Amino acid sequence: MKERDGLVTINGNPVTLLGNEVKVGDTAPDFTAIANDLSAVTLKDYKGKVVVLSAVHSLDTSICDTETRTFNQEAAALGEDVKILTISMDLPFAQKRWCAAAGIDRVETLSDHRDASFGEEYGVLIKGKRLLARAVFVADKDGIVQHAQLLEEVASEPDYQSVLDAVKKLL
Repeated sequence: MKERDGLVTINGNPVTLLGNEVKVGDTAPDFTAIANDLSAVTLKDYKGKVVVLSAVHSLDTSICDTETRTFNQEAAALGEDVKILTISMDLPFAQKRWCAAAGIDRVETLSDHRDASFGEEYGVLIKGKRLLARAVFVADKDGIVQHAQLLEEVASEPDYQSVLDAVKKLL
C-alpha cells in the first residue's frame, strides 16, 4: 500500500497516510463501511446523489463534533439530492449513541473500523494510529470527485463554505 508523508500533522506532529491521493476529476473510489444498524454500506448505495464524504478522527472530539453538527445544520438547505456522510473509525454503536445525543438527523455516520476500506481507498488512513485524517470530498451524481480537501492539521476545521459552494454548483 502506498505511503504518503508530509501532508498531515496531529498537533504539529507529522503522520504518514496510507493509500492513494484522491483528486478532483477522479472517479470516487467505492468503499464498504458499516452503518449504525450494522449493515454494510458502499458508495454505490448513493448512486445518483451528490455525496459529501467527511472523514473525521472521532465524533467524541470537539472539532469532529463541531464539523458534523455544522454539516447536519447545512444539510437541511441542500435538499434530498445531497447525502452527507461522516466517516470515522468509531464503532457503529458509539456513532449511533453520539448522533442521538447530538440530535444529528441529516448526516449519516458510517464506521470504517472493520476494514479501513474508506481510509485506504481515499488515502486518509493514518499509519500506526488506525484513525482517519480530516478530509472532505464531494462527488457529483455521476461519482466524479468535484472537490477534495485534505486538512494539513487534523485539529483544524474544514473550509465549510468551499464544500457547500461545490455542492450547490452540482444541484
